Amino acid sequence: MNDYGPLSFKVPEPPVRPGDEPDFSDFEVPKAGTVRKPGIDTDAHDIKDLATTMIRVLNRDGEAVGPWAEEFDKETLLHGLRSMLRTRAFDERMMTLQRQGKTSFYMKCTGEEAIAIGHQLALSQGDMNFPTYRQQGLLLSQDYPVVDMICQILSNARDPLHGRQLPVLYSAKEYGFFTISGNLGTQYIHAVGWAMASAIKGDTKIASAWIGDGSTAESDFHAALVNASVYQPPVVLNIVNNQWAISSFQGIAGGDQATFAERALGYGIPSLRVDGNDFMAVHAVSKWAIERARRNLGPTLIEWVTYRVAPHSTSDDPSKYRPREESEAWPLGDPVLRLKNHLIKIGLWSEERHLQAEAEFDEEMRVSAKEAESYGVMGGGSSARDIFEDVYKEMPPHLLAQRQKMGV
Repeated sequence: MNDYGPLSFKVPEPPVRPGDEPDFSDFEVPKAGTVRKPGIDTDAHDIKDLATTMIRVLNRDGEAVGPWAEEFDKETLLHGLRSMLRTRAFDERMMTLQRQGKTSFYMKCTGEEAIAIGHQLALSQGDMNFPTYRQQGLLLSQDYPVVDMICQILSNARDPLHGRQLPVLYSAKEYGFFTISGNLGTQYIHAVGWAMASAIKGDTKIASAWIGDGSTAESDFHAALVNASVYQPPVVLNIVNNQWAISSFQGIAGGDQATFAERALGYGIPSLRVDGNDFMAVHAVSKWAIERARRNLGPTLIEWVTYRVAPHSTSDDPSKYRPREESEAWPLGDPVLRLKNHLIKIGLWSEERHLQAEAEFDEEMRVSAKEAESYGVMGGGSSARDIFEDVYKEMPPHLLAQRQKMGV
C-alpha cells in the first residue's frame, strides 16, 4: 500500500498582481546609518551579516549618517546628481525616438541611475566594466559623446559599431565599457577572466562585473563565482536587484529564499547588500570594494537593492504583471530626489538649480538627437560595405567578388 500522496513542486508567486494594492510590508529597511563598516581587509566569514541587512547613508531628512557617511567630495556629489538627471533626460528622449519609429528598441534605467553612476565615480581610468543593457550611466557620467550613443541606437551611418550590435548594446573600450552581450550572464565570466589577465600581467587595473537579479539563475553566474573564489582576481561583482526580470519577479531567481548577496558566502567571497537608491551608500561601498581589489584582497560581491520603475524595454507592458502604483510605493524612494534633498540641505543645490539642470539636459538631448537623426534613422544611411569590413584581416576572394558586384 502506498502511504504517500502525489508529489508536487512550488512555483513562486509575487505578493500582488495587477489590480491589487502594492505591498512591501515584508520588505525590511534598516534605519540609515545603523549598519557597521568593516575594515578593508576583513574576512568574508566576519561580515556575513552584511549580506542580509542593507547599508544605507541618507535618512528620511536628507542627512548623511552612520559609519559609511565618510567625508564626501562635494564635486563628486554634484557630478552624481547632474549625471543622474542627464541619464534620465537621455532615457526620455530615446524612448520618444522609439515611439516615433526612429529606432526599433530601447531600455530605460529609471530608478536605478545611482547605482551605475555612483559606482563609476569610484573607479579609475583603465578599469573595465562588463555591463548589462541598463548601465548607460557608466558612459553618461564620463561624458561619452551623446551623439555617438544615439547613433548606435539608430544604427545609422555614424553608428560606431556599424550596425553590428542591437540598439543599447554599446561598446567603448577607451571608456572602460566592455562590449555588451545580449546573452545574459556571459559578462560575469568575462569580467573574472579579464581581472585574472590583469593580475597575470602585473597591471593595476581592476574589473567590475554587472548582472541582474534574474540572470543570477544562469549557470554563468555560478561559474564566475567559482573562479573568483579560487583565483581571487581583482574584480567587483555587482548584482542589480531591481525586483523584476521582464515579467518574472525576483522570487523566480531565488530571491525569496535568501538575499542575492548571500549566494557569495558559499564561495567564501565577501558580500554586502546595499540600498541602491542611496547615491552616497552606493559610492561609499563601491570605493570600499574597489580598494579591496586594488590591494590584492580578492573579489567582493555587492547586491544593489533597487526598483525598475520603467518597463523592461519598449517591448514590455508592466501593467500586465504588476500594479501600476507599485513603483510609487517602493520604500527606498527616488535616487534623484534623495540626493537632491541632501544637497539642498547642505547648501550645495537649490530647487531653482534643479529645474535649470533638468531644462539644460532636456535641451542637450533634443539637440543631440536631432544631429544623430541627420545621419539616418532605423538603419538608414548605413552602407552595405560595413558587411564586409572589419571581419577578416585579409578578405577571402569570394567576399571580394561579392563586394565588387555590389559596388561598395
